[in-house]
Amino acid sequence: MNSSEEQKQLRWYNVALIAFVSVWGFGNVVNNYANQGLTVITSWILIIGLYFIPYALMVGQLGSTFKDGKGGVSSWIKETMGPTVAFFAAWTYWVVHVPYLAQKPQGILIALGWAFTGTGGLTDRYSPLAVQSVTLIIFLVFLWVASYGLTSLKRIGTIAGLAVFIMSLLYILLAITAPAITGAEIATKNISFKTFIPDFNFAYFTTISMLVFAVGGAEKISPYVNQTHNPAREFPRGMITLAIMVAICALLGSFAMGLMFNSYDIPKDLKMNGQYYAFQRLGQYYGIGNTFMILYAIANTLAQISALAFSIDAPLKVLLSDADRRYIPDALLKMNQRGTPVNGYWMTGILVGILIIIPALGIGNMNSLYNWLLDLNSIVMPLRYLFVFLAFMALMRLSDKFHSEYHFVKNRTWGFIIGLWCFVFTAFACFMGMFPKVEAYTGEWYFQFMLNIVTSGLLIALGLILPQIAKRNRRA
Repeated sequence: MNSSEEQKQLRWYNVALIAFVSVWGFGNVVNNYANQGLTVITSWILIIGLYFIPYALMVGQLGSTFKDGKGGVSSWIKETMGPTVAFFAAWTYWVVHVPYLAQKPQGILIALGWAFTGTGGLTDRYSPLAVQSVTLIIFLVFLWVASYGLTSLKRIGTIAGLAVFIMSLLYILLAITAPAITGAEIATKNISFKTFIPDFNFAYFTTISMLVFAVGGAEKISPYVNQTHNPAREFPRGMITLAIMVAICALLGSFAMGLMFNSYDIPKDLKMNGQYYAFQRLGQYYGIGNTFMILYAIANTLAQISALAFSIDAPLKVLLSDADRRYIPDALLKMNQRGTPVNGYWMTGILVGILIIIPALGIGNMNSLYNWLLDLNSIVMPLRYLFVFLAFMALMRLSDKFHSEYHFVKNRTWGFIIGLWCFVFTAFACFMGMFPKVEAYTGEWYFQFMLNIVTSGLLIALGLILPQIAKRNRRA
């Protein structure tokens, strides 16, 4: 067996499992249940069938076509649309991680609070500004840690992430069977067909960005397309299996949440504390107290620490590793003796620091602040998916120029239309996500709304400024 054949040993079930661990998490269930209650089950069916499956299969064709591209989405864009659009793809991939990095230290604080106090009240004892100041310190510590390398943190994070993943599946199994085994009372009364049907109104459409955020990230699996035994058959089979696995976990997980939390009276802090409430109640059902919750909180703390450090380093390297000096100022490319982009880390620290502190000046409590930052993530993170669909539409127009071992759609017109649908739907979801999910139009609602617009605008605008700085540097 030659070396190329040895590298093509992944089967469809290997691809499905790798992708599932990368894409899915228990937080996806909790956050979307908090937004929609049991009506989210219908939303999951629609989003997986009409969006997630074509999205994943597009990634398969792009990954197979550009198997030597090191920059992922930015490499696909560079080949199909040129270096200028490729820079904006790389920039978007990096900059959408800024709100993500601002929230990760919050998640660490909340998890530690549950692990050591058994409640979610730790962050409620202090003002948002005080909590966010501690959050900033945590972030800066890990910014420093990330600059020294991440090998040990990656290993810890992999183990902890796997533990969180296993416990999430265990939750679904134990929560659904709890009423029959333990006699636990079902929280949502009078469940009927109508319980699962959403009202497709304005408020509903402001929540779909969270669904898109939940199923996004399939581009992470593109390197595995050409490592499969038979890409044309194995990869789509793996993606369909992935969609089935996601659907089962989303539907059963949401139903389990409905058994545990009243769908008509959802706790206001469910997004922030829902994962811990769920495991705490599960332990109570089975008579083992806080055991499940403490184990989950410890594992989640370690997983979030690793994710924080890794997300500081990896997206920045995607932006700078294949950087075109026409678009990136030389100062950002400066490396120290450890190969760390020093000024890139400074830029990260400044932007994340601003996003940690400024909202705390106008948002009244930590639950509202946490929810706002989570919603902001659901607005900006899917912006990077837009470039996946742009690349696929461009590939459809240029399909005669490129060869792929795997084809999602062979008809160029239909392929372009499907790519356009996913692009438009993602853009619509991001736009609707701008409107805060607050019950009354108070001063805080307008503050959050303006923050959403200003933050998104400034993050994108900075990407327009950097090429101008680079241009001035070349003239100097």
